[in-house]
Amino acid sequence: MKFIGNCLLALCLALFASSAIAQSGNPTDGGAGGKIIRVTTLAKDGPGSLAEAISAKGPRIIVFEVGGAIDLERSTLTVSEPHVTIAGQTAPSPGITIMRGGIDVNANDVIIQHLRVVVGSDGLPKRQGWEADALSTRSAHNVLIENNSFFWAVDENMSASGPRFTGDTVEEWREGTSRNIVFRSNLAAEGLADSTHPKGEHSKGSLIHDNATDIVFEGNIWAHNVERSPLLKGGVEALLINNLIYDPQYRAVHYNLMDLEWAGHKPVDGRLTAVGNVMRGGNSTDPGLPFLMIGGVGDLLYYGRDNVAVDRHGNALPMFGRYGVTSAEIKEQDKPLHDLSGFSILPSSEVETHVLATAGARPWDRSEMEIRVLFYIAEGRGEVIDSEEQVGGYPKFESTRASFVESEWDLSNLTTKSGVMPGQKAGAQEHLSPRDREMRRSNP
Repeated sequence: MKFIGNCLLALCLALFASSAIAQSGNPTDGGAGGKIIRVTTLAKDGPGSLAEAISAKGPRIIVFEVGGAIDLERSTLTVSEPHVTIAGQTAPSPGITIMRGGIDVNANDVIIQHLRVVVGSDGLPKRQGWEADALSTRSAHNVLIENNSFFWAVDENMSASGPRFTGDTVEEWREGTSRNIVFRSNLAAEGLADSTHPKGEHSKGSLIHDNATDIVFEGNIWAHNVERSPLLKGGVEALLINNLIYDPQYRAVHYNLMDLEWAGHKPVDGRLTAVGNVMRGGNSTDPGLPFLMIGGVGDLLYYGRDNVAVDRHGNALPMFGRYGVTSAEIKEQDKPLHDLSGFSILPSSEVETHVLATAGARPWDRSEMEIRVLFYIAEGRGEVIDSEEQVGGYPKFESTRASFVESEWDLSNLTTKSGVMPGQKAGAQEHLSPRDREMRRSNP
């Protein structure tokens, strides 16, 4: 399979994905109709910073008049005020990259688009205690996480979290944790394995905590994570459509309601609908790894259609497996457990080509680290890593400035009226060495 590198085609595919979004429906309008707040500095806080814009009250659309890296210096940005859209696509090239930290969403009606979040171990010793997620929701609802790139988390790359039990009924439990969260067209790659997490190995893709409901993963890529692509905990209700899982090591998709955590509470069945997903083994993948595994004591009601699992040579892998000798069962269903009528679902044979062109931040303006991972996927290369230093260390981005001119943008979908996005590149997006560039020149 060849990587679709032509920028114009990638942009067309991205716009097609946007039209599919409109059909399937977003969980929120975010800050639509609110005030526009301009980020004018790459400082981690203070006047004109992203942190200041996030903490403002009332409906708001956050746009960027700077491009480059925001160094959080091992801290976390917390979104605690509702009704906000963070529009990373408005930044001048090279876009916005958040480094040495992550984002927690603790509010309702939030949209986050076209950011890169690069956590990393920052030179700390193994098991030092630094355990940041790249992106996590905490008891949030009505959230859209779309077209972002999450790299090198030392906990989860992108997750939905919250308390396990709030109140006395299942309905109250679900009301008290994350719900109605859509993860769409994101790239979650290279969670660090033997790194700074106090528990040791912790290369994790996505953790959906107990009793979270209406969780949708559509058109995402998980690459080079040891496990959790995703992990659904007890009582979770989730939908997986047209995702690509590449090079999972010990587990890909899995479900686990743990009695150790639910002691004294009656188990609640999980519910999973999975359609048109692809799992490809890579250099780190255990032989014979199943697409979906179950552990613990709770059952999973499961509907699956057109899901494909193959090893790195294209040989079929099993659909189901288990860990632990327990009573938990995967109970296959005859019809979907979620309404699929609003989704434009691709056949699994088209998923890889589509998501390599559309997933991640700024498909029209890729960074070198994104290009590296996308080419690794296309070429069957790469592996699980312990440190960002194994793949060149933290990237360096030039600081840039450009005014945000409101009249040039369609604020209903935050795309430019001209159709040319900030930093849009022509031709194939690939990272070339000096010799590569010379070899591609025409003969004199």
